[in-house]
Amino acid sequence: MQDVNWIALSIFVAMFGFISWLGFAAARWRKGDLDLLHEWGLGGRRFGTLITWFLVGGDVYTAYTFIAVPALAFGAGAVAFFAVPYTIIIYPILFLVFRRLWHVCKNHGYITAGDFVRGRFGNRWLALAVSIAGIVATMPYIALQLLGIQVVIGALGISGTGLAADLPLIIAFTVLAAFTYSSGLRAPASIAIVKDVLIYITALAAVIVIPIELGGFGKIFSAVPAQKLLLAVPGPHTTGAYSAYATLALGSALALFLYPHSLTGILSASSGRAIRRNAAMLPGYTFMLGLLALFGFFVIAAGVDKLPEYAGGFKQFGNNFAVPALLLHSFPSWFVGIAFAAIGIGALVPAAIMSIAAANLYTRNIHREFINKNPTDKQEAHVAKLASLIVKFGALVFILFVPTKYAINLQLLGGIWIIQTLPPVMLGVYTRWFNDWALLAGWAAGTFAGTSMAVATHLTPTYPLALGGHAFPGYTAVFTLLLNLGVAIVLTPLFNAMSGRRAPIDETVAADYHA
Repeated sequence: MQDVNWIALSIFVAMFGFISWLGFAAARWRKGDLDLLHEWGLGGRRFGTLITWFLVGGDVYTAYTFIAVPALAFGAGAVAFFAVPYTIIIYPILFLVFRRLWHVCKNHGYITAGDFVRGRFGNRWLALAVSIAGIVATMPYIALQLLGIQVVIGALGISGTGLAADLPLIIAFTVLAAFTYSSGLRAPASIAIVKDVLIYITALAAVIVIPIELGGFGKIFSAVPAQKLLLAVPGPHTTGAYSAYATLALGSALALFLYPHSLTGILSASSGRAIRRNAAMLPGYTFMLGLLALFGFFVIAAGVDKLPEYAGGFKQFGNNFAVPALLLHSFPSWFVGIAFAAIGIGALVPAAIMSIAAANLYTRNIHREFINKNPTDKQEAHVAKLASLIVKFGALVFILFVPTKYAINLQLLGGIWIIQTLPPVMLGVYTRWFNDWALLAGWAAGTFAGTSMAVATHLTPTYPLALGGHAFPGYTAVFTLLLNLGVAIVLTPLFNAMSGRRAPIDETVAADYHA
């Protein structure tokens, strides 16, 4: 690893200190009673269009996005660009589905997806399944945000063994835990503004300066091996990379806003109009994501992976070190400090939202449902605050003691697990036709099959489905979602008949889903 870059480190620490102060100061921003869960965990549902844009963008476009998408483009080539169409598909879904979900959650005081499912279908076990899927899928996601900080710290030249190596990460975790506990969702909402401004500055500067240094985009693309510029042409009797690319885009889009942190950002909005406006404005982040994906090709053209001063970083972090190495190679130290601060802050914002979202799920749909059915408002908020600390501590332990490659593989499972909640959540926004026990059976079938398929493929995200002598490689989450829906559709009339066609339990009415 290279020597400590003191200029970059100083700027990084100064900016980290500023956003830490901002996180604590956020407790007094749009002041509310933080002993109420909806104030602590949803910011009092008072964020307008602009703040919601930064907040939702902040928890969807994370530090790991800044590192992993270019790393995938660097290592695997064109397939990395599936992230661009998938982040286009999600915005019509946001407009059509989650605007309606916001209205019903606001009308009934629902804070989590589990709350909505409990009210809509009247089945606490189905709500528990949705909540467990959300918490389990979120944990490795938080760990990967800490991995983003770890990569940046290593790129600054801070290395060592034992406690010396882990101390900066532990300090970052402690600060994150403290301001999340004290300020709730207001902290990441305020920090997201700083984070996104820095990321846009970094991305735009890099996409202008680096191509000039390398002689233009023509030379950059000519330096990229041909097999990385296009998807491989499928062979006979298989759809090859084409179906894998398409299903990765579709499945990722369907899963994204089901994650608890994404839904928390949406439910914190002040109105359905703010959700509609964000559906139109958030594609600005897709533009930025396309620029970030190009960084992977910049790394190939610059050849930084072959330079001896970065060999230690690539050995320790693999392709995840590609963007930090590119920035170190292409920019002066002062700008590297700003760029690394953008990545580091880009880890803190989603990690904070994720821990809050997981804590909301535990408090409302596990603790309140099965442990203390009648907590006071203050007790409920206190449980959520403690749960958020436990979630972050678990993620820290995970990233410190579990090899990085396993953390990444488990995150891939997260998409398979969370997409199984689509029928009761997204379809539940439009229909109460499904039987609640049929939905639970579909969830169990999809979760079991998805986990088994992922294990069979060594935790890779795609599965080679064979039908009639043809192979259809695709995202496991899509295949298992179809199984989930099939089970729910088949069992619904059967279970309804067995229960004597009892009237479905539903706290909501049609008027709840509209302004």
